[in-house]
Amino acid sequence: MPVRKIAIVIPVFNEEANIHALAWEILETTKSIEEATFEIIFVDDGSTDNTLTAIITLAEFNPAVQYISLSRNFGKDCAMDAGIRMARADAVITMDGDLQHPPFLIGEMVEYWQDGYEVVYAYRQECSGIRNRWGEWRSRLFYRIVNTLSDVQMENGLSDFRLLDKKVVKVLAKLPEDRPFYRGLVKWVGFRQKGIPYEPLHRHAGKSKYSLTDLLKLGTNGLTSFSSKPLSFAIYLGFFFSAASLLYFPYVMISLYYHWARSGWASVIVTIVFFGGLQLIIMGIIGLYLGKIFMQVKNRPRYIVSATNIETLQLKSV
Repeated sequence: MPVRKIAIVIPVFNEEANIHALAWEILETTKSIEEATFEIIFVDDGSTDNTLTAIITLAEFNPAVQYISLSRNFGKDCAMDAGIRMARADAVITMDGDLQHPPFLIGEMVEYWQDGYEVVYAYRQECSGIRNRWGEWRSRLFYRIVNTLSDVQMENGLSDFRLLDKKVVKVLAKLPEDRPFYRGLVKWVGFRQKGIPYEPLHRHAGKSKYSLTDLLKLGTNGLTSFSSKPLSFAIYLGFFFSAASLLYFPYVMISLYYHWARSGWASVIVTIVFFGGLQLIIMGIIGLYLGKIFMQVKNRPRYIVSATNIETLQLKSV
């Protein structure tokens, strides 16, 4: 069997302290895999620390390390998209830059790929500890909502640690998504897929770059990218409360007949506030989809490359 080339794409943002440790772990792991040659492509997503300097220094001493520097922070999925599109390999592996994705799973992924699977993805197992249980609860809630309202089904704990065959990469490169959500896109494209569980390792250094706001944005993007069910939900919600409001009509008629006191100020204010809030929620849902359409039709590039050491690549935006 001919030796095949695999590119490991790692989007990083302010991960200066993790670069050398992660590269060493990957290089040590992949040395024992004789069926393939590996290259590491770091995609610097507009870091404000010395992440890019650390990557360039590493690349100067190791020809297997390549880098792509984006002109600013475009987001993890866009940075990942840049690496996937620019890799020239038989398969692409994507993983995070904080060493929580265990590099020793790369060998198992390659074995499944050689067995004929075109997508091999990793999903997180449950962890112990109060802090981890809180994170697990948030993860379960996120995927339950997405799976309920979306047309794409994803395992709880689905991560960005995956192997993609080049035929899958070609399909993904053709998708015109303005803000790609790769966890959903990889499931959506189909092909022969295999999921493997993993236990996340402790972050090697630094802190997570995802705030609660970022997680909410990620969830909203994932939900609205694969389903219009929230719009249908808004319609059903409107019909429900319109029908429920008819129940108030008999009370009004009876009150008029028996001359009951009807001051009603508090109930009117509460009703107005409630239905005003409901209308704003529905308008917000519609606004999310309109906003996605607006950004899509502008056809702006997903990312802009400012520097790279990949010889076959000219500086460009995609």
